[in-house]
Amino acid sequence: MKAPQDVFTEYLANENLKMTPQRRLILDTMLKQEGHLSSEELYVYVKKRDSSIGQATVYRTLKLLSDSGLVEPLDFADGVTRYEPSYGKDHHDHLICERCGKNIEILDDTIERRQEELAAEHGFTLLKHKMYLYGICADCRK
Repeated sequence: MKAPQDVFTEYLANENLKMTPQRRLILDTMLKQEGHLSSEELYVYVKKRDSSIGQATVYRTLKLLSDSGLVEPLDFADGVTRYEPSYGKDHHDHLICERCGKNIEILDDTIERRQEELAAEHGFTLLKHKMYLYGICADCRK
């Protein structure tokens, strides 16, 4: 498997774009973070490492990272798009608390298998999917 930096460099070249130091820093910063980051949160981390990088550069680079398949946008139905690294990662789904926003990643082979079966039953070849399960976490129910 290629390194994410190589994948991004190749993607940019195919789009007639260059790997700039700013794009490399944004990619490296994104890959080092845990969890699901909004563009604004990523901007704060990037700004700490290079104060000359603007928010628009972070936003545009996130779009390129998403288009290249290195990160995935997530919609937790709270009006904020978040991103997580997806290249080389196992597929997972999310449990989301509607009160506090807590997010738990879940991996379940039975659910994955059933989704494949449902797609096949309806004549689909499943290419990708996202599943968000919304509820109230144990802490918020106390």
